[in-house]
Amino acid sequence: MQAKVYWIAFISLLRKEIKRFLRIWVQTLLPPLVTMTLYFLIFGNLIGQRLGNIEGYSYMQYIAPGLIMMSVIIANVVTSFFGMRFQRSIEELVVAPLPNYLLLSGFVAGGAARGLLVGVLVTILALFFTQLHVYNIFVLLAIIPMTTILFSLAGFTNALFAKTFDDVSIVPTFVLTPLTYLGGIFYSIDLLPSFWRHISLFNPILYIVNSFRYGLLGISDIPVVSALSIIFLSCVVLFFINLYLLNRGKGIRT
Repeated sequence: MQAKVYWIAFISLLRKEIKRFLRIWVQTLLPPLVTMTLYFLIFGNLIGQRLGNIEGYSYMQYIAPGLIMMSVIIANVVTSFFGMRFQRSIEELVVAPLPNYLLLSGFVAGGAARGLLVGVLVTILALFFTQLHVYNIFVLLAIIPMTTILFSLAGFTNALFAKTFDDVSIVPTFVLTPLTYLGGIFYSIDLLPSFWRHISLFNPILYIVNSFRYGLLGISDIPVVSALSIIFLSCVVLFFINLYLLNRGKGIRT
């Protein structure tokens, strides 16, 4: 009986999150499409014609997997959860007889659903600019959900610590954006000097981009199994960090 109640609660949270980002699709779904269109036009079409092929693929094909994952990474739950905190509607969930892991799972699942939808839309958009083929479906089935979960968890952590709406943008602006541009989306790390190549190995987005690129094109700068293992471990660690913070009342109790 309790399991049924928990399942209904989880589905309700997931449905609420999906309805939220679909209702404000102009803010949640349209901006990634516009941004990625500009990337494809400027980097892929204009600059790519001057660069030639990379590892047997056109520059447009090479950057397409990274741009798709870039759009997925941006989609997370930070504004949704912090919005509930700001409106104090989070108190309704806090007083409900639900475990914190269920609260966390519901928001993360909603963020993952948004990330998956954005990824599908950007993939369709990419097909208007270049050809993409599936090289390894199993790698894609592993990396896509893990990426959406990882950055939904990261967005949840950001929302727990944020005190104002200005704080919500600090991590995406000063952490996520630099890591994204230095994550091998537009270049191979083999082109970097030895020192910077080793520094790049500490960037989690590098593992995400290369795993997805391998799943589509069959090329990667790093071992794919190691990359998938690191991403999975990061998801597990971040889940328990968020759960610990929730149990301590961080961000949900005054």
